[in-house]
Amino acid sequence: MVRIGQAIMLHRAGDREEARNRLALLWSETSGEGDLFRRCTIAHYMADTQDDPGSELEWDLRALAAADALTEEEVEWGEHSPAVRSLYPSLYLNLAADHAKLGDSGAARRELRRARGALGALADDEYGAGIRAAVGRLESRLGRV
Repeated sequence: MVRIGQAIMLHRAGDREEARNRLALLWSETSGEGDLFRRCTIAHYMADTQDDPGSELEWDLRALAAADALTEEEVEWGEHSPAVRSLYPSLYLNLAADHAKLGDSGAARRELRRARGALGALADDEYGAGIRAAVGRLESRLGRV
């Protein structure tokens, strides 16, 4: 997780290419159920480093698939449970934004409804406020959902 954090810091500092390279390496080092939380996190941030909206959508779909695979029946993920639940609003929001970039407003609105429905999983903190505000901004851009 430290290496993932370092790649995220590179991206936030403006070095998309190096962040993308590091996340790609981390992705190649992970596999299957034992790494689902890390794969979800890597894909979630890898999407943000993409230049092509179609590639961004593919990575966001990978992040969602990894999150969906994290069920208590399949994987022991105990301490990650709140983190994964709080990722869903952002995952759906990112998918909505991806579809909007690709000109598919119907799919964007569908994902935005899912994001709005998952907002209850967010804490009343800066992260939660940021996601709620981003949902509101995209709703305004697309017209009420």
